[in-house]
Amino acid sequence: MRILTVIIVVTLACCSCLVSAQQATLIRNATIHTMLETAPQQNSDVLIRAGRIVAIGSGLDVDAQTRVIEAEGRHLTPGLFAGITQLGLVEVSAEQDTSDAAFASNSMRPEFSILPAYNPASALIDITRSEGLTWTLLGAASSGGQDAGMGALIAGQGVSLDLGGAMTLPDTGPSVLFVNLGGRAAELSGQSRAAQFMLLEQAMREAQSSGRQLANEPRLLTVTGREVLATFIADGRWMVQVDRASDILQTLAWAKRHDLDIVIVGGAEAWRVAAPLASAEVPVMLDPLTNLPGDFDQLGARLDNAARLHQAGVTLAFSAAGMDSHNARKVRQLAGVAVAHGLPWHSALLALTRNPAQLLGYTQQPGTLSKGGPATMVLWHGDPLDVTGYAEQVWIDGETQQRPSRQQLLLQRYLPQNPPRARQFLH
Repeated sequence: MRILTVIIVVTLACCSCLVSAQQATLIRNATIHTMLETAPQQNSDVLIRAGRIVAIGSGLDVDAQTRVIEAEGRHLTPGLFAGITQLGLVEVSAEQDTSDAAFASNSMRPEFSILPAYNPASALIDITRSEGLTWTLLGAASSGGQDAGMGALIAGQGVSLDLGGAMTLPDTGPSVLFVNLGGRAAELSGQSRAAQFMLLEQAMREAQSSGRQLANEPRLLTVTGREVLATFIADGRWMVQVDRASDILQTLAWAKRHDLDIVIVGGAEAWRVAAPLASAEVPVMLDPLTNLPGDFDQLGARLDNAARLHQAGVTLAFSAAGMDSHNARKVRQLAGVAVAHGLPWHSALLALTRNPAQLLGYTQQPGTLSKGGPATMVLWHGDPLDVTGYAEQVWIDGETQQRPSRQQLLLQRYLPQNPPRARQFLH
């Protein structure tokens, strides 16, 4: 009898979860940024059911079972792109056994993928998601370990995924291949940036060769590496991290020779070659806050880099420099900096939504809101690109993200309730 009771209770619980998941939700009277139109839809509603957007429009009718959220004119956007990060790959940067984003090897290993090391339970994911960032591109780093020169120009494969945090294998977007060029990668190429393109050309020839090899002829790639690289040459996306204007021009020429689909990452001096980038239809994923030279490749860095590239017709996306993970949530503030230095507000929001989805090759874009599309979106209190704005509610595939971050739990634990003085005066 006890076993039967347990079975009935579990069955009812499962049914209850199913009903909850299928329950419709209406966000009423919002300022909706679909990212498919230049202007937002004012005083509009969004109806979602079973993880999808059922309808967008004004005065939508719903039944009594529909959950209604009054937006009162607040901004509703698609979930924002966190940029290239190591979320779920790095927990404590100084602790080596919690850092899995790099493969310390002197040989090129394009077959290296960081996905098997991804930990959806990372504390960094909850705080990032709570700030309205719902997906990221995991980046493969060029070097790891302590030995100078360890690493390779082709760092390996990264993959885009949502930040739902479920303890299951994540649904991922298209894989991309990371390549590091320029002065900071010189130690990976015999201290010469000129040798970087020589090595890349050899790797390309190996990947496209018939397998003929002379006795004792050195190879840059393994058999698997040649197969993987060949697939990316034929149909793949290459994230090329490079800053100096002259290096960007060399990269464009190299990509044109091999008909590669590339994205410039970093691009501190990209404004200097904005016209060639626009002509080649090559996007740039940059950090709008890079305004001082961190090295000689960034001597031309400036705060209006994004505005100048946009004016030239270059497609933009935003990502914090250095695959920042602990502060990935601040990328929307970086977009605000770009707006403050001449980039139109709508274009800045595009750089955190639709643009990265397009340049990463998504067929079903996570960066837009449309009928039949995924209900991955954020309701904001205030301006999404302002430091005083914050995410009131976050949905990923229609599911409300309510899991508190570690910072929120610490705040609840240690901040006194009903303090005798204003909290800013507490010590």
